[in-house]
Amino acid sequence: MRLNHAELLTRFRRHAVRLTRQRAAIYTALAETTSHPTADDLYQTVKRQHPMMSRNTVYYTLGVLQQAGLVQEVNVGHEVARFDGNVTVHHHLICLGCRQIVDVMDEGLNQLAVSNGQARGFRILGHRVEFHGYCAGCQRGKLDVP
Repeated sequence: MRLNHAELLTRFRRHAVRLTRQRAAIYTALAETTSHPTADDLYQTVKRQHPMMSRNTVYYTLGVLQQAGLVQEVNVGHEVARFDGNVTVHHHLICLGCRQIVDVMDEGLNQLAVSNGQARGFRILGHRVEFHGYCAGCQRGKLDVP
């Protein structure tokens, strides 16, 4: 989704985060993709338009945006953290072959709950469902995929 400056400003203000050019570039790059990039992927993307951007700035900004609730870390079976600009309630399909992560929007999954007996005193604040398997591309490329 393409964000204009006014929308960026509104989102950042709502979360009490100061909007800078660097933060806007990083957040926009993340909000405009569904690929769940790593910090290094984002760095490579924003460096094209902002050659003076440092890797440190990307890592620091992702931390700020994550703390503010503007982005979320998706670290599901990967060696490195991946990030998601979509912070609405949703779930993921995760390919065990190529490590692709695909968003799943399913109201039924959003309604899942744990019974009071199973909760064992936990105050549950949310949940995330992950489906693990092989994408169509990996299935075509491997004969030994279960």
